Amino acid sequence: MAETNFALSTAQKKVWARDVWSIARNNSFAFNFMGDSPNAMIQRLTELTRTERGDQAVMTLVPDLEGDGTMGDYDLEGFEEAGLAYDLTINIDQIGHAMKSKGKMSEQKSIVNFRKTVRDVMGYWLSDRIDQMAFLTLAGIPFTRKNNGGLRPVLAAGHNLSDLAFAADVSAPTSARHLRWSNSLQDFAAGDVTAVVAADVPTYRMLVLAKAYAKEQYIKGISGPGGQEIYHVFVTPTGMAKLKLDPDYIANVRYAFARGEKNPLFAGTTSVMADGLIIHEFRHVYNTLGATTGTISNVGAAGYKWGATAAVKGQRIAMCGAQALGFCDLGSPEWYEKDFDYGRKPGISLDKILGFRKPKFQSPINGNVQDFGVLSIDTAI
Repeated sequence: MAETNFALSTAQKKVWARDVWSIARNNSFAFNFMGDSPNAMIQRLTELTRTERGDQAVMTLVPDLEGDGTMGDYDLEGFEEAGLAYDLTINIDQIGHAMKSKGKMSEQKSIVNFRKTVRDVMGYWLSDRIDQMAFLTLAGIPFTRKNNGGLRPVLAAGHNLSDLAFAADVSAPTSARHLRWSNSLQDFAAGDVTAVVAADVPTYRMLVLAKAYAKEQYIKGISGPGGQEIYHVFVTPTGMAKLKLDPDYIANVRYAFARGEKNPLFAGTTSVMADGLIIHEFRHVYNTLGATTGTISNVGAAGYKWGATAAVKGQRIAMCGAQALGFCDLGSPEWYEKDFDYGRKPGISLDKILGFRKPKFQSPINGNVQDFGVLSIDTAI
């Protein structure tokens, strides 16, 4: 078959792949919270570590020392404290997608324009799937569900997010990292989505108590200016709207910032900072707006809303400190091109190797294994 203008050199394919990855990173909400150091909310690993089981992505958690040290001139030697380091292996897998032109007559445009369309569409697709998986992993929700609580359609093997190797590592919030807000108690209760009622909407009081709880549970904040510990709090757009209707929230945000354009109460920004908490709204925070309304027989079932009759719209707020999530990012995506039907229908595919995992450690407070850097709070919205 004669050559067509659809052929690209290896170097050119790398350029297009880098362009896609640049678009994906710029559009990804989760990438705003990634960093290479343990002080990042999402620690990003870009290299594999050689282990006994081969090359793996390894994330190291180093909790604070527990001992009181040595006083005066007494001997330090022989009384050293063993550093408690936890190595977390992040399983990686490849996710890919492809697009095929309907044909030259249908497209009526050059192959260069088709490449640009694929680059832009694939870039957004990749960023959106990264965001979806990041917040499902934080919330401990299986990849079989959508971020709005609905069930994903079950496709052929290998075509579901749940088929990814790291999907099996998604785990529910641990006992001391899972709370339910109760407006009747004006306090937290044990995490139980079947007990959520419609009145249990988020409040500023809830945020203040959650921050105190996180500190008492030794959830390490992110080190900010002046040594201040900062926590990122993620709520749904509806959850943010409920907060903005809370008088205490309005008062605290009003006086936390100077009045004017930079005050988020008046500027309409989607993120605000008050009392060491940066509150963000994001559509992929796990919620049940897209879940099915049920009856008492559906309570607790996957794909249904919350509450005693599976009819309450809810959200799982994520309060995150340092190393709340691990992300393995191995290189740029791979760009492939192929001709179909004697070169009349070009196709392009994109592959990316990555992996997510929520870190856990042996908590010195609880004496058992707990999520390391995230506190999940269930509320109504």
